[in-house]
Amino acid sequence: MKIASLFQKEPVLCISALCALASMLLTPPSAVYASYIDFRVLILLFGLMAVVAGFQDCGLFELLAQRMLSGRHRMRAITLMLVLLPFFSSMLVTNDVALLTFVPFAILVLGMVGRTERILWVVVLQTLAANLGSMATPVGNPQNLYLYNSFSLSAGDFFGVILPLAAVSLAALILCALWGKDETLEVHFPEPAKLRRPKRLVLLCVLFLLCLLCVFRVIHEWALLAVVLVALLLAGRDLLPRVDYGLLLTFVCFFVFSGNLGQNETLRQVLTQALAWNTALVSGLVSQVISNVPAAVLLSGFTQDWRGLLVGTDVGGLGTPVASLASLIALRLYMKAPGAQLGRYLKVFTLANLASLLLLGAAAALFAAI
Repeated sequence: MKIASLFQKEPVLCISALCALASMLLTPPSAVYASYIDFRVLILLFGLMAVVAGFQDCGLFELLAQRMLSGRHRMRAITLMLVLLPFFSSMLVTNDVALLTFVPFAILVLGMVGRTERILWVVVLQTLAANLGSMATPVGNPQNLYLYNSFSLSAGDFFGVILPLAAVSLAALILCALWGKDETLEVHFPEPAKLRRPKRLVLLCVLFLLCLLCVFRVIHEWALLAVVLVALLLAGRDLLPRVDYGLLLTFVCFFVFSGNLGQNETLRQVLTQALAWNTALVSGLVSQVISNVPAAVLLSGFTQDWRGLLVGTDVGGLGTPVASLASLIALRLYMKAPGAQLGRYLKVFTLANLASLLLLGAAAALFAAI
């Protein structure tokens, strides 16, 4: 029962652990395993997750959202703001955190104005927005952070590939959010959000800035880890248990899995040849099955085509519900909404994701050809 409960709670971690164990049959444990682990990525993820947990604890996101939505607004404007909140916030705080914050907020707002029939459509758009917005920065999602570090990309390299796709995504989301019946509504929150622990918020902003400086290689990762640990031990011990250690262990397991596969010449040749054919397409397809974060870690050892991997795993976060773990988070949150319909949600979600996948796939091919 404990194993079943763990698998239900952390399915990707369990799968990654099984993959790592199975790969040990190909390459028995040895000192070389230590070379598989990318400690820089783990340190950056740890620091960013701790800081974002602190931002949530301070009520920063709820305060900003309430100030944007309070008062009289057109329905289309309300929908647009509810969609753009996760799109832009996910660029800094990752797609899963954006959805954990703003999906319940959207359900609350639409319930308050008596438009619960719009919840399904808005949550689907929010899920797309978080997955698409998060691809726009190196810290927006874990696979971007990993690839940015693994291939030693510059800011120019990264943004030159991603920003055109982000612009297309934003335009499409705006058009979808503005679709539908319009009317004037008034939004009043019974309990106004307040900023909690302002002194801690200042410290968190400094730590977040240090994380960004480390991402862009201005400061060393071990120096960042020391500063973050000291700061949290002195002024934020309650944030340490809120770090997603399951995600960190998932990365470790896939580092081992990928490293062991790379030691097997036959498997290396198969994966290398597949990626040489079309890196973006192969990584996008693999993302549909094991999600885009593990796909990036697994495939990065078998190609130097970082552009294909970056586009394939970012755009590959669209499609099936498991292509991006954030999509599963949004689904769980939607099922808590009044009148939630799983079948209808999955139908709308699938159609919207397939349309987005085709649009961005075509855009990526066009931009690559220019």
